[in-house]
Amino acid sequence: MRGWTEAGPRPAWAGRRTPWPFRVAGVAVLVLVQVLGTHGAAVRQPDARAVDLLAVLFLVAGPALLLALPHWPGPAAAAAVAVTIAYFALGYPWGPVLAAPAIALVLATAAGARLWTWSAGAVFVAAAAAWAAPSGEWLRVAAVGAWAAVVLLLGEGLRVRRERLAARRREWEAHRRQARDQERLELARDIHDVVAHSLSLINVRASVALHLADRRPEELLPALEAIKNASHEALGEVRELLGVLRQDAPVGRDEPLDRVPALVEDARGTGLEVTLTAQLDPPPSPAIQRIVHRVVQEALTNTVRHAGARTAGVRIAREGGAVVVEVHDDGSGLRGAAPGSGLTGMRERVEAAGGSLTLADDAGLHLRAELPEAGAGGGEPR
Repeated sequence: MRGWTEAGPRPAWAGRRTPWPFRVAGVAVLVLVQVLGTHGAAVRQPDARAVDLLAVLFLVAGPALLLALPHWPGPAAAAAVAVTIAYFALGYPWGPVLAAPAIALVLATAAGARLWTWSAGAVFVAAAAAWAAPSGEWLRVAAVGAWAAVVLLLGEGLRVRRERLAARRREWEAHRRQARDQERLELARDIHDVVAHSLSLINVRASVALHLADRRPEELLPALEAIKNASHEALGEVRELLGVLRQDAPVGRDEPLDRVPALVEDARGTGLEVTLTAQLDPPPSPAIQRIVHRVVQEALTNTVRHAGARTAGVRIAREGGAVVVEVHDDGSGLRGAAPGSGLTGMRERVEAAGGSLTLADDAGLHLRAELPEAGAGGGEPR
């Protein structure tokens, strides 16, 4: 029995409650205000019933019920109103006795117990009307109705404000989760590209070194040196990625495009004849450069590992406001197979920046990625 609609966000005391001693102290202060204030107000109400022990019990019971608000906001507010109605029904004087039910109605309404609070407010006004009917004191009934309306509307205002804050908090959390998931996806792609590329080169060069050890031992040392350089470069890139995870290292040591020639040289070291044509002046944004670097890296890795190609060409240029990356080899192509995780991650990376990636079996595999610079906004990909 929480209200006419789904209960809104939990109030402040429900998630981060005020310590018990402070709540008890607040109730004690309210008790003193109601008891002493009522004694003072009774002086000007000679026709009212004298404040006795029973009246004091009522004046104490109302504030005491506020302690139950964190657990049962609706019933606690209704009980505070019932105690107040009983107090006035016995003819006790007006005074600050209305403070406890006012606080209870405001907080319970803000907590979402609208059915309880609005019903209790209506009962309170009806009781005032029944009490005033014989004497015709309708002005007092109107005052009670206005008091109840102001109190309940104040609670509604707090409830709406808390719901809006909770909605903004949920939206912010959703954006933060989305950003965190996107960062994890980017790191996963980077780790895949780095590890797959480096291990593929090391594997191919190790095979070449084993072959040279038997037939041309004089060429074994350069082959081992190439393996050492490739592993050193791979370790450096893995350290960068781990530094990003620890948030204590920059993403890159230099411009990503500056490392594209090194990728081509690594592929040449496996025996693949690679040509590179790069015409980008001025260079694109760092975000676009990183994507270009990863596209070339993954494409050459696939060529070395799976294509069985002898030659490959890499072309990077601007066409109609977009950066175009093309990698074409004379290998076996996809042979009707679905793209693997590397090509899938490459496509996701390109499309996340608003671009497109196409694959064609044309006397080998022809890969073309288009990255609109305006779509990336010169900043990070979406």
